[in-house]
Amino acid sequence: MRLSNRLNLRGFRPNTWVLSAAVFVVLSMLPGAPLMAQQDQQQSPQQPPKPQQQAPAEAGGPQGDIGPIAVPKKQEEQAPPPPPSPKGTEGMPNYSISVDVPVVNLDVMVMSKDGHFIPGLKKEHFRVLEDGVPQQVQQFSVTEAPITAVLLIEFSNSNYQFMYDALNAAYAFADSLKKDDWVAVIEYDMKPMILQDFTQDKKKVYGALNMLRVPGFSESNLFDALYDTLDRIEGIEGRKEVIIVGSGRDTFSRITYDKVLKKIKDTPNVTIFSVSTGRAFLQWVDARYGSSYRVREMMVDYLQADNQMATFARMTGGRWFNPRFEAEFREIFADIANSVRNQYTLSYRSTNTKQDGTYRKLKVELVAPGTDKPLVVRNEKNKELKYNVIAREGYTAKNVVE
Repeated sequence: MRLSNRLNLRGFRPNTWVLSAAVFVVLSMLPGAPLMAQQDQQQSPQQPPKPQQQAPAEAGGPQGDIGPIAVPKKQEEQAPPPPPSPKGTEGMPNYSISVDVPVVNLDVMVMSKDGHFIPGLKKEHFRVLEDGVPQQVQQFSVTEAPITAVLLIEFSNSNYQFMYDALNAAYAFADSLKKDDWVAVIEYDMKPMILQDFTQDKKKVYGALNMLRVPGFSESNLFDALYDTLDRIEGIEGRKEVIIVGSGRDTFSRITYDKVLKKIKDTPNVTIFSVSTGRAFLQWVDARYGSSYRVREMMVDYLQADNQMATFARMTGGRWFNPRFEAEFREIFADIANSVRNQYTLSYRSTNTKQDGTYRKLKVELVAPGTDKPLVVRNEKNKELKYNVIAREGYTAKNVVE
């Protein structure tokens, strides 16, 4: 093949293949022919691969009567094209997974003094202040969402006489569950124990409550139990409720009160409803044993416990119940179920775009549209109603991954 090329370059016309073959034979008999081939091999130690038979149109040399006589041109490998850049949504800026201006979702309950949900409010009736700065409410809705709740029940023998009625009330709460509700049951004394993971089966909830019969310890490590519960439900999407039923006393938890408060601040979308059993228990003790020194000493501990339970609820926009009699529990759990299902949901973009891990204080007010005056709510008899606006006290500003 190389000789054919050399002959072409010297002016021979390979129109007749017989002539070309004769010249090839003559030259191969000359003494210098092997040396020429050897020199060619030294200059080109790697012989090009034998070309495959191709169509004339694909050959790279001149054409003859018997087809292409030159080695086809080597096709250069082209680099693969770069991957196409993702097409952004028209009118939307490109952004990373860290949201620069977070959307704050705030659940608000507006309750009358007797604990009933007040319907009929509109977006213009709400004013939201973040660290004292008014925020523009962008989305507003009335939600009646399914319940995702944890029953966190103290089960120690320090006030077991009273817990029997509290458990009966918990049965009433379980009986009010709907098919889309999820409930878990956790009891605590020295440490928390999951009696029933999240389930939609009422019978399983009843079975978990039936296990609370004979307490084995007198310790009540509330801080450890609440911290552990919040840690477990933090990854669950949507709204969550923790319903604490207990005295509120803490004996010797590893977690301090300040740490559990910080955990509450850092856990989003959690509302705590706390039901204190201490007041009714002290009245039960006083009726049996009188106002002894021991009762007065216990009263100080239970007052502190009540303050802790009320703080947990207030920080998260929940409600604190402090019943005097055991018979109040059934109504309390009915109020909790009503409060959880009926809420106003407000959404706004914070004017403070820094995600610096600071705690932002929130305040929600009802105002007359177009004014700063408090909203006056009246019932169907045109009588003015006193109401409470219940929302969480703040949130921790940290990067949100979507």
